Amino acid sequence: MMTLPALNPLYAQMPTTIFEAMSALAREHGAINLGQGFPDGPPPPALAQAAARAMAERSQQYPPMAGVPELRDAVAAFYARQQGLALAREHVVVTSGATEAVAAAILAAVGAGDEVLVLAPAYDAYAPLVRRAGGVPVFVALAPPDWAMPIDALRAAITPRTRALILNDPLNPTGTVTSAAERTALAQLCVSANLIAICDEVWEVVRFDGLRHASLMAEPGMAARTIKVGSAGKIFGATGWKVGWLVADPALATVVARAHQFLTFTTPPMLQWAVAEGLTDDALIDAQVADWAASRQALLEALAHHGFATLPGSATWFSCIDLAQSGVPLDDRTFATRAVAEAGVATIPLSALWEGPPAPRHIVRLCHCKPPPMLRAAVGKLAAWRDGL
Repeated sequence: MMTLPALNPLYAQMPTTIFEAMSALAREHGAINLGQGFPDGPPPPALAQAAARAMAERSQQYPPMAGVPELRDAVAAFYARQQGLALAREHVVVTSGATEAVAAAILAAVGAGDEVLVLAPAYDAYAPLVRRAGGVPVFVALAPPDWAMPIDALRAAITPRTRALILNDPLNPTGTVTSAAERTALAQLCVSANLIAICDEVWEVVRFDGLRHASLMAEPGMAARTIKVGSAGKIFGATGWKVGWLVADPALATVVARAHQFLTFTTPPMLQWAVAEGLTDDALIDAQVADWAASRQALLEALAHHGFATLPGSATWFSCIDLAQSGVPLDDRTFATRAVAEAGVATIPLSALWEGPPAPRHIVRLCHCKPPPMLRAAVGKLAAWRDGL
């Protein structure tokens, strides 16, 4: 029998992502999927109509590698309007989803042996991408229930080899946001240690409780050293479109674009033109967020009604429950594995998004960008199952 050559151990030994694993279990058991984050409904009809119109009337061939000019201009204008950032087309590179933007940023910023500060818990793509670039992820833990930014621990983790910091704000999976004081401290840390900040801000619009987004890029000294990542999928609930972008000083964006050109090179132009139209319509975006706020409230009310304890969080499509405080005598992974099969509800164990220091094992994440009746049914199933344990 032929023996195949050895494959890259980073991927050969890597398990399937927890999101795909739990979604597969949800399909297998016919469960309500509150695990992987995506809305059940379509994106706004105006966005789909714009994509169809562009497909019928405009080019379907390779667009420019950095993105169609209309979308690059729209991204710059959106951030000027919403966040007060002084940007132009030259700051923007369109990518095939935000994860590709994160990958391009890491590949451009990180070299062999470079250390990258990663806050735990974290989106599970960060560490493998750092390792693929030849770098070393250095994990600094956040702590429940408030997940405050551990500035002193971050400072202590910096060495002469530290090259970058990855900041996810708002934070998936906790749904928390950085404070103004935390952003100021992070900026001072990056400037004093000469770090590049890779800011995954895909949840910047999906914020509740009257909170508005402010970017680390806007802090003093950060404009030239920040790579800011955004996502049309999160802004419009169009996750399958895979339209993302990165924003950086033109000198930095040019280098990151060189990494992007050998990842996906470009993104379907009809989707780019549609997103460009959508980004001009603040009312459309506000209505989308209002719908998510209502479904979030439905989930929180159902959880409270059934005696589940939730952790604070004011952003993203996710809310977290504290199993120990909710009367559940199981760790998070056991809960998630059993709940999808026995209760018919898929969740995400928080410890699956954790490397480095010991993870808390009593927190699970639920996705709330679903129809309220579905959310109420799911919580009812979980409560009945919990009460029978």
